[in-house]
Amino acid sequence: MVYRGRFAPSPTGPLHAGSLVAALASWLDARAHGGTWGVRIEDVDRPRCPPGTDQLILQQLARCGLLPDQTPWWQSTRDAAYATAAAALLAADLAYPCGCTRKDIDAALVARGMAHERFAERPYPGTCRNGLHGKRERALRLRVHGTVQWTDRRLGPQTQDVASVVGDFVLKRADGLWAYQLAVVVDDAEQGITHVVRGEDLADNTARQILLQRALGVATPAYLHSPLVRGADGHKLSKQNGAAALALHDPVAALQAAAAVLGLPAMEAATPQTWLLQAVPAWAGMMRIPF
Repeated sequence: MVYRGRFAPSPTGPLHAGSLVAALASWLDARAHGGTWGVRIEDVDRPRCPPGTDQLILQQLARCGLLPDQTPWWQSTRDAAYATAAAALLAADLAYPCGCTRKDIDAALVARGMAHERFAERPYPGTCRNGLHGKRERALRLRVHGTVQWTDRRLGPQTQDVASVVGDFVLKRADGLWAYQLAVVVDDAEQGITHVVRGEDLADNTARQILLQRALGVATPAYLHSPLVRGADGHKLSKQNGAAALALHDPVAALQAAAAVLGLPAMEAATPQTWLLQAVPAWAGMMRIPF
């Protein structure tokens, strides 16, 4: 099997220290396996993506020596592929239109004694599973059944009862934009991605994506969720909480800081390219990958 990996940043802001950890881990894993590595710009949520940020991210990666093996993809050009997948799911009765607002969902959960905490996941109660009952169609949802088990290469065995924790999740949003879950699964399948290496904050998305892969009849990649960089308050660095853009006046130092989060030893080098040459066998040894 030819290894195909990818780094898939959302261009809502420049890369920060946590982003580089995920990018480096995915690049090292691809190189340690003798595979290929690509970059996919996940700009499906276009209103949140300032113009030019995608090019800035590509420049930041290049400054660190992390160059993709193929021309990058942009999700904003992929609407037709997502529409085809959604149509197939609807035709197979694996998805259905939903007319619920967030207020409707909250009210239904309260009525069932399932009031949720602020910012917690809202498990969809299935209100529109058997029809819109006069409501206007707002979104598209996948029919979800049961529990998913998988093994993460770093975190070990994982289990999620998607039906109770998440419920029927959105494939197309009320604003007409395609949802992250559908876009990721369709693109990974079309690109032939065999291994997904990404930040640990995305681990709880994996079960949903596996269900969607099964519904679409596409392969499930191997998953590895890398450690997160956290701020002084203990929360992970993110663009949403104002994480500073990656400082790249010394790209080797930035790479070394990311490597330390991944558990790699300190390595001396004059350029990113020579540093990366040392880092690949170090990653292979740590991950027990024949090299």
